[in-house]
Amino acid sequence: MTKLVLQKEILCFGGRVRYYSHQSIACRGEMNFTVFMPPQTKNEAVPVLYYLSGLTCTEENFTTKAGAQQYAAQHGLMLVAPDTSPRNTGIPDEDKDWDLGSGAGFYVDATAKPWSKHYRMYSYVTKELPELIEENFAVTDKRGIFGHSMGGHGALICALRKPDFYHSVSAFAPVVAPMQCAWGEKAFTAYLGEDQKTWRKYDATQIITKRQFNGKILIDQGKADVFLEKQLLTNQFAIACEKVGQPLRLRYQEGYDHSYFFIATFMADHIEHHAQNLL
Repeated sequence: MTKLVLQKEILCFGGRVRYYSHQSIACRGEMNFTVFMPPQTKNEAVPVLYYLSGLTCTEENFTTKAGAQQYAAQHGLMLVAPDTSPRNTGIPDEDKDWDLGSGAGFYVDATAKPWSKHYRMYSYVTKELPELIEENFAVTDKRGIFGHSMGGHGALICALRKPDFYHSVSAFAPVVAPMQCAWGEKAFTAYLGEDQKTWRKYDATQIITKRQFNGKILIDQGKADVFLEKQLLTNQFAIACEKVGQPLRLRYQEGYDHSYFFIATFMADHIEHHAQNLL
């Protein structure tokens, strides 16, 4: 069993926020994540809701800025937020660009060198991390996943590729068509190589045409988001969902941007969405 190292613990809304580190098998190095244990964990097993953060983020951004703990405490949901990539792997130029390498794992399993040795975030998020949580905490077999921007992309592809594993999914301003935007093209070329056929299994707009989710997807998107038109391409996913009959609740929020102010504003709705499917 992998040893979890508790770094610190903080009381929050009657529960506890815990920061952990451990040696990851998938990423071949140290990984970090946070857990919010709602007060209900004192007496019973609870469902788990995983949150994937966006470019440049760590496990800290969601934990301190999203305001999710109060709603998770109300519903009795455990929150788990991993880091967005491996760190300090020794890969040349790993920290050179903000949109590639450290803080930019894109939740794929890299197949191209030098990234393939460590950057295996899809396996980490969908297999290793859930196994760690289920081995070390009192949780049920109900799991949800959500995220923001690059992490919204991650949540969608994880849920679509493993619709029997995850029971709910939502996203804030997700990158829904990474094969069609600069962020995705740069990351996929580096991590997966030049053959774009291999990119399709990590593109939600591509996946949805072959495989749908067993339930309604919730997406909130700010209309004042500067990345909407060129990087997020939200409407591409909406069109694809309509074509295959995938239930989607897409809400464009007037005046809201890409920040955690936007995320915190609609966090209660997202926790409620997951609670309805997990409890």
